[in-house]
Amino acid sequence: MKDKDFTHPYIPNSVPEIKAEMLRMIGAPDADALYREMIPERLLLKKPMDLPEAITSELDLRRHVEEILAKNKTTDDYISFLGAGCWNHYVPKVCEVIANRSEFLTAYAGGPHSDLGRYQANFEFQSLICELLGMEVSGIPTYDWGAAAGNSIRMASRLTGRNEVIMPRNMSPARLSILRNFCDSASGIGRIEIKLVDYDRETGMVNLGELESKITEQTAAVYFENPNYLGVIEVDGKPISEIAHDHGAESVCGVDPISLGVLAPPSDYGVDIACGEAQPLGIHMYAGGGSCGFIASRDDERYVAEYPLRLVCVTENKEDDEYAFGLTRHDRTSYMARENAKDWVGTTTALWGITAGVYMSLMGPEGMREVGETILQKSHYTAEVIEEIPGVEVPFGSFFKEFPVKFNKPVKEINEDLLGYKIFGGKDLTAEYPELDESALYCVTEMHNLTQIETLVDALKEVLA
Repeated sequence: MKDKDFTHPYIPNSVPEIKAEMLRMIGAPDADALYREMIPERLLLKKPMDLPEAITSELDLRRHVEEILAKNKTTDDYISFLGAGCWNHYVPKVCEVIANRSEFLTAYAGGPHSDLGRYQANFEFQSLICELLGMEVSGIPTYDWGAAAGNSIRMASRLTGRNEVIMPRNMSPARLSILRNFCDSASGIGRIEIKLVDYDRETGMVNLGELESKITEQTAAVYFENPNYLGVIEVDGKPISEIAHDHGAESVCGVDPISLGVLAPPSDYGVDIACGEAQPLGIHMYAGGGSCGFIASRDDERYVAEYPLRLVCVTENKEDDEYAFGLTRHDRTSYMARENAKDWVGTTTALWGITAGVYMSLMGPEGMREVGETILQKSHYTAEVIEEIPGVEVPFGSFFKEFPVKFNKPVKEINEDLLGYKIFGGKDLTAEYPELDESALYCVTEMHNLTQIETLVDALKEVLA
């Protein structure tokens, strides 16, 4: 700040006298002195930041922010066929209402003193996600699918005492990058080596022959996804789990929970630890901020002891014949054990977990089945009509919600042209999967209607003509 006497209206403790008193109390000459020993000289910016002057009027600040936000084009303005980890699903209004209640919104974390029904709401999420996955134990969610998968793999490594994991190549490169970070810095268990297994070019599924050739007695877990990043349904989930178990390894599966109204739960094909992304369950995309990763397993003390997440349990209070909700085995978490904990998990996404719990309770088994069937029908219909366009191919037939589309023209050019029709085209896969040539990953959910699908087809015909 150029003016040392300036008091910022939106930054606490920015009154010069208060800042001076705080520095005096801790014995520091200035704020920079607090970081001088911790931040290397090479990382310091040697010039003033190019920032605008502070806008002190709340009205002017609001107008300024609204002008910036108006530059965005949202899924309300354009028809979106983007997915690849952040999906446009319908969010019932009640999910928004519950998520914005003060007892959840402003007290989503913290100790028992701040519990205003939050523990019970967390418990309901755990119970509902377990019912959906066919599992028995789950915890308060973590950042996203990548973090949940990374923690699941480290759980498997601690359970087996092994430091090797096999993963498929038909997964999100962004998620693979997150998993590399988790495996490179696995505290207490050493570095976990990652082995990648290719996918079958005809089916898009994991290549079982290569999996069998790469798994060893040092493999802690076989991780796969169903549906996978390319949208393909891994119908060989049971053989994958059997191969893992035959070598003493854990079977870990990442799932899209919105698919489980029509697909078998991971427990049915031998998965030991299930994880995934709860964002499709009544949570807005929020420009990527609606992520919510979950972990679930069977009710075995070995697994429960390795959870890095907080676990909410229920018990009966016999004195007044009521139920009480609270944390169980809290001693094993980073909140209590700190550097001696099983693993480290910081701020949770408990608010989104509560929101997902609301969605699942609203939908029920029948609702989940209906939305799953709707997505299956609409996505497969879209793939069929797109493939009728000359020069277009849909390489895989068994998919849920997402599917690659191969074009005879650069995807980048196609997507730029589609913007002129107010359409967000599919995620460009050209760099990630060069063997699929010029391909884009298209996503179709219950949000798409027949008119929007026909608009896409007509636009593609003109763009590709």
